[in-house]
Amino acid sequence: MPSTSAAVEAVRSLARASRVIERASGELSLADYRMLSAIAEGEGRASRLAAKLALGKPAISSSVDSLCRRGLLLRSRVEGDLRATALSLTDEGRRVLDAAESEMAARLVALAGRTPDSERVLESLAWLGAAIEAVMAERAAEQARA
Repeated sequence: MPSTSAAVEAVRSLARASRVIERASGELSLADYRMLSAIAEGEGRASRLAAKLALGKPAISSSVDSLCRRGLLLRSRVEGDLRATALSLTDEGRRVLDAAESEMAARLVALAGRTPDSERVLESLAWLGAAIEAVMAERAAEQARA
């Protein structure tokens, strides 16, 4: 088990890394990036986005409104559900997301390249992402049971 001081240093490093990545995100904030990437992964309904991103529905609505006004997202009706709206990336949204991800990945690879084992750093971050997804799925299942 890592020491508390190692965990604190890791937290600080992740906080600094998030700022480096955000600077590389071009015209997207990290919040916009998270929204567009979740939709690109198939989370096209606001209620699922709220759960996946751990945000309230008002924050999702505000973000969706902003991204639609910018021409990055498209709303459409869900057949058979008059209350639901499906969200999808526009061509411009896909272009902006791809450009942001490309630059963000390049910056992360450059940072990892300054470590003794860049491949292990990137692999560990991918594992951390999978762990986060697992925790979120567990929480969603617990809330569904409650």
